[in-house]
Amino acid sequence: MPAPIRLRELIRTIRTARTQAEEREMIQKECAAIRSSFREEDNTYRCRNVAKLLYMHMLGYPAHFGQLECLKLIASQKFTDKRIGYLGAMLLLDERQDVHLLMTNCIKNDLNHSTQFVQGLALCTLGCMGSSEMCRDLAGEVEKLLKTSNSYLRKKAALCAVHVIRKVPELMEMFLPATKNLLNEKNHGVLHTSVVLLTEMCERSPDMLAHFRKLVPQLVRILKNLIMSGYSPEHDVSGISDPFLQVRILRLLRILGRNDDDSSEAMNDILAQVATNTETSKNVGNAILYETVLTIMDIKSESGLRVLAINILGRFLLNNDKNIRYVALTSLLKTVQTDHNAVQRHRSTIVDCLKDLDVSIKRRAMELSFALVNGNNIRGMMKELLYFLDSCEPEFKADCASGIFLAAEKYAPSKRWHIDTIMRVLTTAGSYVRDDAVPNLIQLITNSVEMHAYTVQRLYKAILGDYSQQPLVQVAAWCIGEYGDLLVSGQCEEEEPIQVTEDEVLDILESVLISNMSTSVTRGYALTAIMKLSTRFTCTVNRIKKVVSIYGSSIDVELQQRAVEYNALFKKYDHMRSALLERMPVMEKVTTNGPTEIVQTNGETEPAPLETKPPPSGPQPTSQANDLLDLLGGNDITPVIPTAPTSKPASAGGELLDLLGDINLTGAPAAAPAPASVPQISQPPFLLDGLSSQPLFNDIAAGIPSITAYSKNGLKIEFTFERSNTNPSVTVITIQASNSTELDMTDFVFQAAVPKQQLRMRIKLTYNHKGSAMQDLAEVNNFPPQSWQ
Repeated sequence: MPAPIRLRELIRTIRTARTQAEEREMIQKECAAIRSSFREEDNTYRCRNVAKLLYMHMLGYPAHFGQLECLKLIASQKFTDKRIGYLGAMLLLDERQDVHLLMTNCIKNDLNHSTQFVQGLALCTLGCMGSSEMCRDLAGEVEKLLKTSNSYLRKKAALCAVHVIRKVPELMEMFLPATKNLLNEKNHGVLHTSVVLLTEMCERSPDMLAHFRKLVPQLVRILKNLIMSGYSPEHDVSGISDPFLQVRILRLLRILGRNDDDSSEAMNDILAQVATNTETSKNVGNAILYETVLTIMDIKSESGLRVLAINILGRFLLNNDKNIRYVALTSLLKTVQTDHNAVQRHRSTIVDCLKDLDVSIKRRAMELSFALVNGNNIRGMMKELLYFLDSCEPEFKADCASGIFLAAEKYAPSKRWHIDTIMRVLTTAGSYVRDDAVPNLIQLITNSVEMHAYTVQRLYKAILGDYSQQPLVQVAAWCIGEYGDLLVSGQCEEEEPIQVTEDEVLDILESVLISNMSTSVTRGYALTAIMKLSTRFTCTVNRIKKVVSIYGSSIDVELQQRAVEYNALFKKYDHMRSALLERMPVMEKVTTNGPTEIVQTNGETEPAPLETKPPPSGPQPTSQANDLLDLLGGNDITPVIPTAPTSKPASAGGELLDLLGDINLTGAPAAAPAPASVPQISQPPFLLDGLSSQPLFNDIAAGIPSITAYSKNGLKIEFTFERSNTNPSVTVITIQASNSTELDMTDFVFQAAVPKQQLRMRIKLTYNHKGSAMQDLAEVNNFPPQSWQ
């Protein structure tokens, strides 16, 4: 059989292939020849064939059929065969148990070989691909070689010991005696690998970490020799003595000095020397300085040393290398919380990085810029960040806008500045503003009572003729609906008021409704704003009725439902319209340590850390919160409670607002609460959630018997029931109250709430009788089954 081609010829032939198919054909042909040679047990060319297999394996072709041939080469007495055999074992062997048993025996024999180079091959192989079982079986031989006087074997044994510890951590103590003397070695390779071994042991075992802390002075002495006199001239790189060893020692010092005062104190001086004496013109020096900074920041170092480390990172920001600038920004971002003032000194350089062309650097600079914002620099930093928001790529706008909102909320020097900043973000970031920003901004505007006129005027001018910025239009529509009367009256002290008529305001909102750029959510805001203006404007109510009625047939189901409910307000519930559409109360965020509070929001009842301020109006008989507690509280219903005469109770329409948040008028279980706070959801809530539309009743009673709900002190209340023609599941309850006493009962208020458990009703009665203000709570639980089945 002819001699197979050499590896060099195979490489040259494969490189001449012009297509992938041609290369694959050459590989398959050569593999067939190699298989034939293996079958004939050709010992002469086995080494050459395995070498060619390794090359084909590097190209991505299957070469697993050469595994046993590698073992045969390892068992050979020739060094060249062993070298290729061990290299093939590291690349080709899998986890088959029988192969590993053979490998264990081969490696054990070679670890005790008389030639150091054969022992080195075995150590490299075990340190590269040894399994847990192999490491357990051969750890004793590795420990013996770790104690040998041969520096060539000691460095390889140290790296092999690192692999053994990673695979079998419980064998760590076996290498402890041999490790103690490794730092006394003068050979660069042994010293380097010993530091790697010490680092691995300290990272994996707290006991080892405490044991090796006594080596800090010795490590400091080695590092000092490297800086001052050079340890191994042949390992110098760009004039810096052994940078790889310096980096390894700095990493080990960082581990040993973490959370330890004595060790940190012992290494402070040497770290300062490294930081001041290392050349920064070469990339090698920058690598050492970076490791030094990480070590200074991780140990309990002196404050002056930490300032020096941050100044080094500041110099990195001026480097032309993008990688160096990136690691500097990342490191400063980690340390800004603990050394805020030191990082502040480099604020101008950090802000300049916002103009960098590299996207990664720009993002890190933006995050660090927000971390540097405080009450002293808020104006300057916001100016730079707003300029960045105006010119940055789209993927940055959402994060930058959210960051500006948070920073402005925390450090705003004045309400007007806060409003102006938000306006600038809304007009700049446009539709990139996140959905949760709209309700949060509405809440901010609501709380700034003295800025309502200024805000609504600015927002009105901002959306004139431009409806592309949807978050801006939503906030503007909400504010115009709430404070449209301030806009028309021109009550603005902060700047020159504009002259706007009621029709002009409605023109803008109608334009938002018909604009093809408006989303469904935006149209909902605009329609609700128009409805709110029906109680704020005096001359355009008929126009508002017409707009609302038009959208009662909209193809947008939600917009249609809003319009239908608003139209019902104009007809059946017109006496309640002014109360339902009154201005939103001021809301504040609070942090509570107790149980989560339930707060009423538009359209939902959900846990939220919010608390309503009491309204600034005159005295009222009971607050909304007390009404709900009385109606939906426990079973401690008390009899008639005579109270001292107070001011006249609110009208029935006003008190009914308190009930809309928890029940509906049909007697069904509680639906959505009444509007009592700034909306916290991106979808604008319905104004009349829970208020049923006008039902169509039967002309004849549905046969449900009436009941007496209350009878005490001459006051009697009866319930009668009727079914709806359009919706049989809806039952309408009609109350009839009668007074059997000789004297009149005035200021009569009836309130009812339906808990969400079994069908029952809590009622609350308030009235004046015989010169006394009377109040009573009762429960109705004798509803006939026909009324709810």
